[in-house]
Amino acid sequence: MEDKTYAVIYARVSTSTQDYNHQLKSLRDFAKKNSYIVLKEFKEKISGAKKIEERQALCELMEYVKENNVNKILIFECSRLSRRPSDFLNIVEELNELGVSLHIIQNGLETLLPDGKVNPIAQLVIGIIGQFNAMERSLIRSRMQAGYENYRENGGVVGRKEGYVKPDIDYRKGYYKEIYLLEKGNTLKDVRAITGTSINTLRKLKAKFVS
Repeated sequence: MEDKTYAVIYARVSTSTQDYNHQLKSLRDFAKKNSYIVLKEFKEKISGAKKIEERQALCELMEYVKENNVNKILIFECSRLSRRPSDFLNIVEELNELGVSLHIIQNGLETLLPDGKVNPIAQLVIGIIGQFNAMERSLIRSRMQAGYENYRENGGVVGRKEGYVKPDIDYRKGYYKEIYLLEKGNTLKDVRAITGTSINTLRKLKAKFVS
């Protein structure tokens, strides 16, 4: 008789205006395809840059796997669990000690091998992804801030002429990167740090284009 695999699902989006339906559907379909028994779903709307102790659903998940017979945690992609590299790696290490495998379905990575041993390839790739994302975010933020300051120092004026209303198509063309980052669940503060776009403009873009 084949052993049953018990799993829990975790989904996260950054803001209250977003939803995690796409994540949940993908994770449920993945579990069904692999004949996993889903014991519980955890979901929350909070920035992935928040510390672990500030994230209620994530804390509840960690307590749940300690108290129940859970084999796998299913997440859509790495940043859903945490955007803080150190927190992400700490969670993975704790799960390894508990014998619970974290499966990141978008990347096809699983932290434990079928025999319960740590998957060295997954550990390496996850570490690289986390460090690369942190470094890239820092570099982009520094470049954009330097460019923004240079623009201001050379007489550049931030804002638009009084009475001007930009058409939606122009918003999409001029702010495609901001809209993309907002759709990915980044906070207004993070997108501002990356792109240099004002919070007011980002708030309007989010209201117009991010469901």
